[in-house]
Amino acid sequence: MTREMDATEKLIQKISKILEETKTSNATHIRKLKDLSLLLFSKRSPNQSPQIPNSFQFASAFCKSLTPLFLFQRRSASAERVVKFVSVFAASTTARDGKENEGAGAAVDGFLEEFLRFLMTASLAANKSVRFRACQIISEIILRLPDDAEVSNELWDEVIESMKLRVADKVPAIRTFAVRALSRFVNDTENSDILDLFLEVLPLEQNAEVRKTIVLALPPSNATSPAIIDCTLDMSEAVRKAAFCVLANKFPLQSLSIKLRTVILQRGLADRSAAVAKECLKLMRDEWLSKCCNDDPIELLKYLDVETYELVGESVMEALLKDGLIKLHGDQSIRQYILSTFGENREEPENCSASIQLMEPEFALYWKTAKGSDAATTMGTEAAVYAAEASDNNDLLERILPATVSDYVVLVGAHIDAGPNYRFASRQLLLLGAMLDFSDSTSRKVASAFVQDLLHRPLDHEVDDEGNKVIIGDGINLGGDKEWAGAVSSLAKKVHASAGEFEKVFLAVVEELATPCRERTADFMQWMHSLAVTGLLLENAKSLYWLQGKAIEPIELLQSLLLPGAKHAHLDVQRVAIRCLGLFGLLEKKPSEELLKQLRLSFAKGPAPVSIMACKALIDLVMWHGPQEVDRVIGLDHSSNFQGDKMAVDLVDFSKADDNLNVELLDLLYAGFDRNNWGDVETEENETVQAALGEGFAKILLLSENYPSIPAALHPLHLAKLIKLYFSNETKDLQRLKQCLSVFFEHYPSLSANHKASLRDLICIYGNAGGSAVVVSNMRKRAVQASRFMLQMMQAPLYDKPTENGGENCSTQPTETVDGSLQPSFECSDEGLGIRIAAEVASFTTKKTPAERSYVSALCRILVLLHFRVSEQGAIKLTRKLLNCVAENVSTEKDLVKELKQMAERLKSVDKQPEEELLEDQAKLILGKLEVDINLDVDSPAAMPQTPAPPQSTRPSRNRRQARHEDSSDEEASPTTVVQTAPRTIGSRSQRASKTAALSKMTANVAARIVEIDDEEEGGSDMTSEEDSDDSCSSC
Repeated sequence: MTREMDATEKLIQKISKILEETKTSNATHIRKLKDLSLLLFSKRSPNQSPQIPNSFQFASAFCKSLTPLFLFQRRSASAERVVKFVSVFAASTTARDGKENEGAGAAVDGFLEEFLRFLMTASLAANKSVRFRACQIISEIILRLPDDAEVSNELWDEVIESMKLRVADKVPAIRTFAVRALSRFVNDTENSDILDLFLEVLPLEQNAEVRKTIVLALPPSNATSPAIIDCTLDMSEAVRKAAFCVLANKFPLQSLSIKLRTVILQRGLADRSAAVAKECLKLMRDEWLSKCCNDDPIELLKYLDVETYELVGESVMEALLKDGLIKLHGDQSIRQYILSTFGENREEPENCSASIQLMEPEFALYWKTAKGSDAATTMGTEAAVYAAEASDNNDLLERILPATVSDYVVLVGAHIDAGPNYRFASRQLLLLGAMLDFSDSTSRKVASAFVQDLLHRPLDHEVDDEGNKVIIGDGINLGGDKEWAGAVSSLAKKVHASAGEFEKVFLAVVEELATPCRERTADFMQWMHSLAVTGLLLENAKSLYWLQGKAIEPIELLQSLLLPGAKHAHLDVQRVAIRCLGLFGLLEKKPSEELLKQLRLSFAKGPAPVSIMACKALIDLVMWHGPQEVDRVIGLDHSSNFQGDKMAVDLVDFSKADDNLNVELLDLLYAGFDRNNWGDVETEENETVQAALGEGFAKILLLSENYPSIPAALHPLHLAKLIKLYFSNETKDLQRLKQCLSVFFEHYPSLSANHKASLRDLICIYGNAGGSAVVVSNMRKRAVQASRFMLQMMQAPLYDKPTENGGENCSTQPTETVDGSLQPSFECSDEGLGIRIAAEVASFTTKKTPAERSYVSALCRILVLLHFRVSEQGAIKLTRKLLNCVAENVSTEKDLVKELKQMAERLKSVDKQPEEELLEDQAKLILGKLEVDINLDVDSPAAMPQTPAPPQSTRPSRNRRQARHEDSSDEEASPTTVVQTAPRTIGSRSQRASKTAALSKMTANVAARIVEIDDEEEGGSDMTSEEDSDDSCSSC
């Protein structure tokens, strides 16, 4: 037995020596692998027991020699070399053949099996360093094993189950290596549960490195593609980059749907990280364009459905052009689509017999984007610096574009006449017209006739089963969509570039189209056509000055077309007329009275689609002209001395719309939040009156410094409506509104200290709802959630503002500079909020309704989250005094009293003179600035109330051991009952407090021993790397 032990010790020494030598350099590994293999396949020692196989003895010695590595906590380079060497050796033992493998198969299988079982046992250890090394070595062995390695299925099943257990480990580094180990088996159909596990933990994983490892391990399939594409929006740059790498290497272009292709490119090319955008460009260039499309960009555009995803197609073309992957040559030209035979006079398109080859959408987008890019590179500074290159590009551009304007007109006209299937190509060609030269009078004449033809072209429509005409498109813009109208206006402005010429041409067309409307002989389609052209004119006109002296005067346009259109019986005509009224009002120096009254009337009495359009128009007029000017037009004067004292909005009765002319416009709009009946007419998706009002008031509040006529007392009321919308279940499907409000809340508190003051006032009133207990209960959770959300906004830092631009608004903001950064004064920061909350809580009596108790409790939970600055000593002393009264009002809630005591201790620690009382005059000055009225002498108790004890029980007394156990879990010096007056608090509680302190001392030793045991367990499981420890902390 002694000889056998000596032989084992010698073997351990030999193995340890080899492992020690592998720590220095990777160059020694090949030679040491041979030395270690000789030990494994050496003949049986005479001292070895015949009952113990040679492989088991070697495995036992090998594991003992490797034990120090498991206890080594840092991931040093030497330790990583040993791990690599051990993994290579274990994997190489299965790759022997020929004479070397004769008689050694059993030894090989026995060693690998014993070693893996040793590692699986180590992966279950309490020490995280041991678990980490075990999972690391297992993953390295599995990834290095050859495909033809002969390992029993039972062993693999045990390894897989062991690693699946480690995927849920609390240490991120262990989870990472467990995922790497399982990635070898994720493609096996027999192990589909591994893939299910990966897809389950991926969205829940907190650590970026683990998420990256999972993404790299996922196989290509319909089940994994959505999860991988979702990771292109991951907050970690490494994970996003890994997702694009996996998509490039594992997913061919044809295997993805059009929607997924466009989502991938849209996210990747616009990513904020240059490295991620470069990885996406590599995917598109090397995999999709080169391998799947034979370097043909048009073929790539065909895979993207550019008609539906136009912006994605433009982004792809811009990226390819920027990367130099699109080269235009003289043999490529738009002229190849124009096969025409003109007579001698090539100026008139009617003198030709043309044969036009219609463009596919991909070709149209290609030419529009390519030409636009080429033209851009030949202008400005680059044209001056690279004059020769710019000249060559201009020559190439001239050879590619249509030879004449007449050719261009014929080409576009043919695509328009081809019907809706070629509408996309027609619009791209219209945009291409901006690259043509219209300086020649003849060319300009031809183009002008074409523009007028586009304006006179009636709206597309279809006839339903009942014979009624139905407009195709949005019913607002020319051509049925905003993009078509924009293309027409861009071409018109290019052709009629002289000052006033654009307005002259459009007004002539409007006058002609409006004639049937003025004579009241037009049907609703003629009304909508004339109003669509009018709207396009008003959108692009710079002022009403350029509309005067033309075919129809502005006032005549308003009286004969816009106002009658707003009163038309057809709702679609009303909508487009209301939009034109809003645009007309923006061009006026002073909005007309009739226009404003009509917009107000349409908002109050119209159905939802009309009210939405009127709401948007009124909001735009308020922001452009100001609320004071808009109300003054209809006879409401903001200059009243009482305007600044206005504390509430005026009531509005929508059933009497004609009686609301004496209500200010913002009050009228504000009342729309609470109106539920806007008619039975269906609106577009994500379009409601409340959503339009929410966006409008968000804009006004964001720029509230520009509107001093709006009383500051109304800002919290307006803000409360936006917060209510944001947290309401009724608006959860309004994604546009949600996105708008999320951006608003991100910037609103940081723009101005006055904004923080509005938030401060709002926190104390939001959630203080009256009504039945059922109503209050339903609103309670939302109110608490909104209050915490507002607190986060209150604590957001202010944006720095340039001092040279600081005007009157900046000087009125309560701000101060601390350590070079702009900070709000105490009235608009946590200190002012804390005093207001404390005074609000103190205003309640001891007996409160359930709703009041909930409200007070919510305020106190916000109060304890506030942070007071050391510089605000007066606010700190005043809050310390008020906390006594606050604690007394919530004395029945043990956890709140405890948190308030902790807050009082924090305030005492930052109080520079804690024993000195705040003077009465100083307290009144602080309360006056905050507009808080509270009698400190009467309302404030002398001391903090004691923490209440659990209620008395009538159950039988328990044994002493059980009582000691429960008492030890309470806080030190924890009182048991609530007192009502401060003098009795100190006297009647002293004996009970002494008993509690005595019990705490009696149980102190037991508690200390428990803490020591816990500390020892934690100390024995330190992580092997400081970096991994940081990752683990960040993931919690």
